[in-house]
Amino acid sequence: MTPHDFLADQFQGHRPHLKAVAYRMLGSLSEAEDAVQEAWLRLARSDSGDIDNLGGWLTTVVGRVCLDMLRSRKARREESLEDRLPDPVISRADAADPEQEVLLADSVGLALLVVLESLTPAERLAFVLHDMFGLPFEQIAPIVDRTPVAAKKLASRARQRVRGATPSPDPDLTGQRQAVDAFLAAARGGDFDALLAILDPEVVLRADGGVLTGGMRVIRGATAVAGQLATFQRMATSATTHPALVNGLAGLVNTVEGRLFSVMSFTISVGKIAAIDILSDPDRLARLNLTHLEP
Repeated sequence: MTPHDFLADQFQGHRPHLKAVAYRMLGSLSEAEDAVQEAWLRLARSDSGDIDNLGGWLTTVVGRVCLDMLRSRKARREESLEDRLPDPVISRADAADPEQEVLLADSVGLALLVVLESLTPAERLAFVLHDMFGLPFEQIAPIVDRTPVAAKKLASRARQRVRGATPSPDPDLTGQRQAVDAFLAAARGGDFDALLAILDPEVVLRADGGVLTGGMRVIRGATAVAGQLATFQRMATSATTHPALVNGLAGLVNTVEGRLFSVMSFTISVGKIAAIDILSDPDRLARLNLTHLEP
């Protein structure tokens, strides 16, 4: 094995972790892949013999790359993920894919990713690297050009904004699936009262249909969300629904004549549906690779 091959083999061992970091930073699977690839290019150009802790070095590099990408996104005034749903990570309901499990080791739901997008790039990096991956502030500080104390304050501000902004999902997947099944039954039957009964009073519905619908629509409150019953009924009766895990939570993949129509994620908290996230943007759906969902 050549030194280059040995280095590439070591890098591959760190790739799932690096992609998980980049996905939480960027909320985009394709951009996360780009960030990981850039980390490999920088590693290949470096003197790897001087690197004592390859995992820590690569995590730092990916953090810097993602920080630059976030800053560039804001500088170019690109469409923010606050105005569209993050890319969903979809797994089979009965058999999680090992790579997906690593990517979602702490079940980072779409709702949490939406909140992360509201942070400044530096706050997001400090929070993700410290609170989600346990990096010390001494390692985070140089990435954001701050002192460790200032980096700690960035993470603290981010934590305050994240805490309470999204409901904590019930850990029991069976209970989650029962709530989703109740939603489907109410939708198919056009039963407003049954739908209202399964919704949390503060439920939030986010529906992203892309440019065809003018971006993401946000509807808050059980009565307002239940008022979308006619739309839910059309979906439930015209599409074929496939149970799935969406970012580690109970969800649905909906197809019409074998074509992907929408992806739905449900956040179930204390037995009620606290959030519904629907991605129906045809352009983004077309880029999803769902071959691993096939039996």
